[in-house]
Amino acid sequence: MVTITELPTRPRDVRPRRRIGMRQRLGRWDVKVSPYLYISPFFVLFAITGLFPLLYTAVVSLHKWNLLTGEGPFVGLKNYVDVLHQPFFWKALRNTFSIFALSTIPQIIIALVIAAVLNANLRARTFWRMGVLVPYVVAPVAVAMIFGQIFSDQSGMMNAILSKVGISPVGWHSNVLASHLAIANMVNYRWTGYNTLVILAAMQAIPNLIFVIITSTIGGLQIFDEPTMFDQQNSATTAGGADGQFVTVTMYLYQLGWGSQNNLGRSAAVAWLLFLVILAISLVNYWFTNRIASDSGAVRRARKVRS
Repeated sequence: MVTITELPTRPRDVRPRRRIGMRQRLGRWDVKVSPYLYISPFFVLFAITGLFPLLYTAVVSLHKWNLLTGEGPFVGLKNYVDVLHQPFFWKALRNTFSIFALSTIPQIIIALVIAAVLNANLRARTFWRMGVLVPYVVAPVAVAMIFGQIFSDQSGMMNAILSKVGISPVGWHSNVLASHLAIANMVNYRWTGYNTLVILAAMQAIPNLIFVIITSTIGGLQIFDEPTMFDQQNSATTAGGADGQFVTVTMYLYQLGWGSQNNLGRSAAVAWLLFLVILAISLVNYWFTNRIASDSGAVRRARKVRS
């Protein structure tokens, strides 16, 4: 019987573990930590200018807070309940959505058309692209003065045009729908050019238009300057029309906090309710635009496979 003896195994070389020097450790930490340090100023500034006011507003909304006397007793959700039971809040919310629909939707459609024209092979394309941005740099006060003359109740340009076609003068400040149309035209004048350039960039580089839709939604629901300046006979604390026919939610929360009621708690509650509305609509927009982008991407991939 033959036995097979095991060959002696060669001992492996036992090398001493290489010690990592302090300079190499610092180099590794630099590679891992430095990217976070480079972007940390943004998050620090965001925490100071964005996150802290948001949380502070939430605290204020839970107290009976007065502008003069300061912090009052804790009232919980009472401010939210009181605001939701105010008919004026729902009127302001209706006006906000009405002006938003009359401005943002036509604004994006017009911006798409202008961007498609500017994306073509035009002469002096840079001149035309910069030209559409001119209304954006005009001060809101100047825009309000111009459109205040155009949509004046008695002697405005629009009423002069309507009278030539046999239509009686329109009360642009007293009528609900007319005032919303006038303010929407002010918003469209200022922001259509800006959105045109963003959409033009989207046509050339960015795969979808979700940025324009979300920013337009946020800006449209936070509208304040145009309706405030449109009511030139009243101050910011009383603007919005004699019957609140074009007061918006941001104007209403400003009037609550700094107007005759002087109630910062309710004003903060309105701000948080508006934040939740904007958040919900932005999430719906995000889902909807992503769904469209994914469907269009699937169609393009299917076409490539077939070809």
